[in-house]
Amino acid sequence: VLSVSLGASPPLPSYVDDTLAIGSFHAVAKGITVVCSGGNSGPYPQTVINTAPWIITVAASRIDRAFPTAITLGNNQTFVGQAFYTSGLRDRFYPIVYGEDIASTSSDEDSARRCEDGSLNATLARGKVVLCFQSRSQRSATVAISTVTAVEGAGLIFAQFPSKDVSVSSRIPCVQVDFTIGTSLLTYMEATRNPLVKITSSRTVIGKQISPEVAVFSSRGPSSLSPSVLKPGVAAPGVNILASWSPASSQLDPPLNFKMESGTSMSCPHISGIVALLKAIHPSWTPAMIKSALVTTASTKDQYSQNIVAEGAPHKQADAFDYGGGHVDANRAANPGLVYDAEMSDYVCLLCFMGYNSSAISTMTGKPTQCKESSNCVVNLNLPSIVIPNLKQWLTVSRVVTNVGPVNSIYTARVEAPVGTYVRVKPSVLSFNSSMTKLKFRVIFNSLLRVQGRYSFRNLFWEDGLHEVQIPLVIRTVIDDSYAET
Repeated sequence: VLSVSLGASPPLPSYVDDTLAIGSFHAVAKGITVVCSGGNSGPYPQTVINTAPWIITVAASRIDRAFPTAITLGNNQTFVGQAFYTSGLRDRFYPIVYGEDIASTSSDEDSARRCEDGSLNATLARGKVVLCFQSRSQRSATVAISTVTAVEGAGLIFAQFPSKDVSVSSRIPCVQVDFTIGTSLLTYMEATRNPLVKITSSRTVIGKQISPEVAVFSSRGPSSLSPSVLKPGVAAPGVNILASWSPASSQLDPPLNFKMESGTSMSCPHISGIVALLKAIHPSWTPAMIKSALVTTASTKDQYSQNIVAEGAPHKQADAFDYGGGHVDANRAANPGLVYDAEMSDYVCLLCFMGYNSSAISTMTGKPTQCKESSNCVVNLNLPSIVIPNLKQWLTVSRVVTNVGPVNSIYTARVEAPVGTYVRVKPSVLSFNSSMTKLKFRVIFNSLLRVQGRYSFRNLFWEDGLHEVQIPLVIRTVIDDSYAET
């Protein structure tokens, strides 16, 4: 397995010019599964990266671990934020100041409110806890931590958009709160001549909050390069993950061997480890089969059997563009029942359909390639998902499933049709035996609403009483090519 926690932001390079897509193509051709991070540009759509169909692209989710940290004001009013700081300040009250009120002479109030680099007056901040407010352009409290540390502030309280992503500070406590708490603190400060605050060391609490949830920063689909290929493919834990860290890094003072990190770079190795386990259990499985097992067994429910939520502004019910097939379930992936396999020639056909010339594809694949005209390479690429970004009329999509469960198995189709879409599966029953391990089925689509639609999401299931093999259905109706939905 090849685990790759890197990538470039959109606009995405063409597959034939993308070194990661090219390298991963050759790895997959040799039977090496390639797992890549999906990017940290969420919650905005069309920001997912590493979108080649032969790659497993991973979204980031939040687990049920929290780090509650108490904030006590001088009037004994207490609030709770999130922080990862075990040293703690001395058990006493400290003066608290608002960043906007202590702007440096070279800065403005807006920059000081956000605690941007060089925005604070060191004399007024020294030895005090500073309250700062996040702007839309700030992803995390990292810059604010650096700014307050540089002016020798005693601590930072960072009011931000709702998120469970905790920024780590090794020198001063950084307590992250939402805007409601931040505003309450500011109200107290404005009404008090000498406002004070005490910050208590962080605690670790597990199992008290709903999980998983798609992280706010996790890049979202659809793919801006190949919209018919569902990306991301699956989600895994990527928020507040304890990771090894080089003590030689200049980012932390004092140096640390471990650090709490968030990002799809953290979720990617979770999937890579599961892939290694699956390969050990099923050494004959191809990368496409392993990807299928992960996607078709992933969960779309949280621990309370409610639909998974995607963090954002505001939060919403998650869909396939947030988490692909869902949140990874390693145990179920080991026994998926059916898998969707794919040949390298299928990917080459897709490259041809995307308009790359034979010469460029030959250079990429390292083999002579002659593109043939085919309009079915995209919709019939044997992926564990069906995405139709421009449904205009009746359309038939085919898939082939391979039985990797009990030899004699009978699967029945169950369809949850996307809103406003006709969906029918033929045949609706698949019977496998020792001589019939692969079967083809067709899915027929048509729009029931003649409108320029948005994407709708549902699922297709194959069930045998033991397994529930789920693939996402993602449909958008297009009736006017001259009209753009952005």
